[in-house]
Amino acid sequence: SRERKTLPSQSPLTGTAHATMFRAAASSAVRRAVLSSTRGTPTPYPASRALAFHTSPRRDEEASEAAPAPSKGGLFGTGLSEWFALPIGITAAVPIIKFDWYVINEETQLAAVFIAFCVALYTQGGDAIYKSLDETAQTILKEHHEAEDKVIAALEQKLEFLQANKGQVEHFEAINAIRDQTYKNLNAAGAVKPQHDFKAQVEKMLNMIAQEEASNEEKAKIALMEAAVADVTSQFSSAKNLKKAALDSAIASIKGGAGGGDPVKDAFIKFFQAKATEAGTSSDDSEEKAQRAALIAKLNGVAKNEGFFFHFDESGKPGMKV
Repeated sequence: SRERKTLPSQSPLTGTAHATMFRAAASSAVRRAVLSSTRGTPTPYPASRALAFHTSPRRDEEASEAAPAPSKGGLFGTGLSEWFALPIGITAAVPIIKFDWYVINEETQLAAVFIAFCVALYTQGGDAIYKSLDETAQTILKEHHEAEDKVIAALEQKLEFLQANKGQVEHFEAINAIRDQTYKNLNAAGAVKPQHDFKAQVEKMLNMIAQEEASNEEKAKIALMEAAVADVTSQFSSAKNLKKAALDSAIASIKGGAGGGDPVKDAFIKFFQAKATEAGTSSDDSEEKAQRAALIAKLNGVAKNEGFFFHFDESGKPGMKV
């Protein structure tokens, strides 16, 4: 506890009584002010504002007249430097503490320490805290902007896709028109294509028949010549007069004289004439039938493998497939 200094003209009891009375008066005044503020006493509406009300838009002149005057700043808006608050506060603190209007206790000390801590933290570490929080905020803002950019890019891509698909109906209509025209062309070609295929098949069969006949004819010529050579050789080998006639004809031909004829040539001519007479008078056509049957079997095999439109019967007559 601290000692109080008393004035010479009054006792300590008299000073305490005055302080107590001042505290009571101050407390009652503060209580009345708080109660009057909490009761919600209606504030009188300014007459100037009531008279200025009308339904037409406000003009710039009225707006400028109603604008509040700018504050001068400084101590309580007076324009004085804020440093004047220091001597004023010290001057006011002396009688307040002297007359115990405000008691400095442990709560006051704790509040002072907390305020000092806050001031020291604000002045010494405020920048570091601000930079840390601002860096975190900038990072979050950057991530948010990146996410927004991705969303915007996706939306722009979708918009381009939708704009590109505006003419999708016209595209499908053009595709359908092309399809219809293609079907018509295919139908027209389909009516002509079997005819071309049939023509190609007939030409192939005719070529095969011609090749087969040429092959058979060549085989017959070879067989006939072999038979003629064998017959003439056997004649000249067995008959001495034919050998002598052939030798004389050869010597005369070498000397350049005109002989009586070539007996070898005559023998071949007689053989061919005999074969021709034999073929004209013979009624055996088994060889021709065998050749025809082999040819028909070959043609039908080709027609079946390649899917021709026709085939041949046993007599060689063509017929269309059903």
